[in-house]
Amino acid sequence: SSAAAAGSSVPTPAVHQIHTTQHTALAEEKYTNKPKPRGVITNLDFQQYVFINQICYHDALPWYSKYFPYLTLIHTIILMVSSNFWFKYPKTSSKIEHFVSILGRCFESPWTTKALSETACEDSEENKQRLTSASSTPKQVSLEGKDDNTDSPSTPMLGVKFSADKPIAEAPSSMTILDKKDGEQAKALFEKVRKFRAHVEDSDLIYKLYVGQTAVKTFKFILILCYTSTFLAEINFKHECKPDITHLTGYKKFFCTHNMAFMLKKLLITYMALILIYGITCLYSLFWVFRRPLKEYSFEKVREESSFSDIPDVKNDFAFLLHMVDQYDQLHSKRFGVFLSEVSENKLREISLNHEWTFEKLKQHVTNAQDRQELHLFMLSGLPNAVFDLTDLEVLKLELIPEVRFSAKVSQMTSLQELHLCHCPAKVEQSGFNFLRDHLRCLHVKFTDVAEIPTWVYLLRGLRELNLTGNLNSENNKMICLESMRDLKHLKTLCLKSNLTKIPTNITDLSPHLIRLVVHNDGTKLLVLNSLKKMTSLIELELNNCELERIPHAIFSLTNLQELDLKSNSIRTIEEIISFQHLKRLTCLKLWHNKIISIPASIGQVKTLESLHLSHNKLESLPPALFTLLKLRHLDVSHNSIAVLPPDVGSLNNLQHLAINSNKLEILPKSLFRCTKLKVLSVGHNALSALPEAVGQLVQLTQLELRGNCLDRLPATLGNCRLLRRSGLVVEDHLFDTLPVDAKESIGRETNASLTGGL
Repeated sequence: SSAAAAGSSVPTPAVHQIHTTQHTALAEEKYTNKPKPRGVITNLDFQQYVFINQICYHDALPWYSKYFPYLTLIHTIILMVSSNFWFKYPKTSSKIEHFVSILGRCFESPWTTKALSETACEDSEENKQRLTSASSTPKQVSLEGKDDNTDSPSTPMLGVKFSADKPIAEAPSSMTILDKKDGEQAKALFEKVRKFRAHVEDSDLIYKLYVGQTAVKTFKFILILCYTSTFLAEINFKHECKPDITHLTGYKKFFCTHNMAFMLKKLLITYMALILIYGITCLYSLFWVFRRPLKEYSFEKVREESSFSDIPDVKNDFAFLLHMVDQYDQLHSKRFGVFLSEVSENKLREISLNHEWTFEKLKQHVTNAQDRQELHLFMLSGLPNAVFDLTDLEVLKLELIPEVRFSAKVSQMTSLQELHLCHCPAKVEQSGFNFLRDHLRCLHVKFTDVAEIPTWVYLLRGLRELNLTGNLNSENNKMICLESMRDLKHLKTLCLKSNLTKIPTNITDLSPHLIRLVVHNDGTKLLVLNSLKKMTSLIELELNNCELERIPHAIFSLTNLQELDLKSNSIRTIEEIISFQHLKRLTCLKLWHNKIISIPASIGQVKTLESLHLSHNKLESLPPALFTLLKLRHLDVSHNSIAVLPPDVGSLNNLQHLAINSNKLEILPKSLFRCTKLKVLSVGHNALSALPEAVGQLVQLTQLELRGNCLDRLPATLGNCRLLRRSGLVVEDHLFDTLPVDAKESIGRETNASLTGGL
């Protein structure tokens, strides 16, 4: 019986043996004396042949010879699945497809070519500068050396680092021109790369899956190679079969042939050769995976070859994907790195910004405020270079600009006096700083934390006014280094709008020359004011919204103080006001928007007062001592609960401004009108039923507020107030109509003149 590899059967000598033996046995019996054959005569030769053929195919032929095609198919499927699983698994395939898409766009983006071209231009310019400087100057002075100029503080001593030690070489105009469409696409790519990095760099699933499937393929290769080589020796042309069918045929042993043995052996050798080649690639993959850490990728070479020294190293799946790309072409990773650089992104923004904000456009945004040319830029990506060409600009306001850089060109702005930085991290080059240090007079900085204040701010020796708005609480005061404040040698005004719990001790360095200190708290209670005692040169002091309950004693040491403003606190009593008599120069006292119930008689001891503000309190009466302040020019007691204005008010001969509106007055004393120097009289929103005829004695009156009372007419003598005009008379229209015609004409002269001029 013969067994074929595919199970097909052809006539074999074993079957013929049965047939021939049965027939020849009878012949031999006639002609010879040999014994009879043991075969059983069944007259079923063909059926017997098929049966023995199948028995031998099943028992004698090795199983590997029978199932080789199926095993090959199964192994191929397993290897294909192992190789392509990470391309089909959703969590990895989406990342890979997204990476390939972004990589292609980065490679094709015009910005990549322009950025690398600018780098080449900058490198060539730097080489020229090095050669020129090397030939002209034998030795260069480092920024970290000592400064020979004693007026200019040494930068490294204060720990200040400028943004650039050397000016950035400008790229040719052909390189800086970028189509608006290309620029927008490049901006979108920066955002996509940033988001992709944040998403992929957090995990290493792709790396683990690649290592896992490579290990599976390697194991599969070894397994196939081992058992295939074992079975290779068992594939033969002849096989001996001993089926248990003696009772059917009379024979125990059959010799079978495998017709496909030769071809199968050749195919198996070829299959093993292919598997071996495939296995070698798997082994190389494992060697490549474990030869160096593929979960970290360094752009060091790119940083060395380009000016983008800030390209960050990446890790996890992001690093692994870049390593895979390097196996194809390292240029792809280099171009991809351009979109990881903040410097590159800033350059793109700068080019787009300068292309959009030209000199002509900036000129249109310049306004004339208080006879000064002012420019306000809001929420731009950076500071346009054309700003530095506005040589007549006096005030520059920058708000919510993430990247502000003052280059050497700022020295062209010779008229610049005032600068506002509202949540704008600002950097300045050395040459630009030298100009700002000597020419800038007023600086406003708004920030979230004190650490955001640019360090060069404390070196502006020409600064006259500094306004700091932001978090300056006591925990962060130590971040304002003591040495830095000493360099503000000409600072006259310091304004702190913050949440202070104590006056920073380092501002005492300004005591020799600081004349105005303003502290506007956000409602945080100011507890420690001992530092104020050393500020003896202060002329003006404002402590607003500091939750003060009494007048701080430290103020009484400020012998040069002329104006004190304690607005919006929680002061209830002012018994300490007697101590103000020691402040011989105090002329203005503002205690408005507090909770003061009464004014002590000791107010009369402060003889130097010329202006007193007590509005928005809880006063119910005014003491007679108040009217002994003969120098008083301005008195504001509006928005209280005062019912009676004492007749002693007539003794204030120098009074020019009296505000007692929004109280409970029912009558005005006639003595009030002896204050003939009054220019402003506000008595609106009271309970006045009549306005005395003596109001005509106020010949210098320019503003009179009467609205909100119970008046039924206005006195005719109002026409004697020659300086009073209709715009300065705040009263209901029907009351104005009660005036005589000549009085209305006198008061309405300004209106008539303006109407005539208009006609």
